[in-house]
Amino acid sequence: MKRKTGDIMDGTVRSNIKIGTKVMVVQKQDQRTGKLTEGTVMRLLTNSSNHHRGIKVMLAGGIVGRVQRICDPDGIKK
Repeated sequence: MKRKTGDIMDGTVRSNIKIGTKVMVVQKQDQRTGKLTEGTVMRLLTNSSNHHRGIKVMLAGGIVGRVQRICDPDGIKK
């Protein structure tokens, strides 16, 4: 199912992603295979308001990748 840009689950829009949000990212070395890694956002690395390949974030644990899916759309995990 194709999502429209700006959808709350859309990882290409920076305003959809907050510190503490649970997300699925693709790391640089996994871009060809599309393997996703789940984690909690520790830091937003993309400065622009959107990015067509996904907002770059650093997860807790230091993993860096581009957000492909937002698992916790309500923001900070409770």
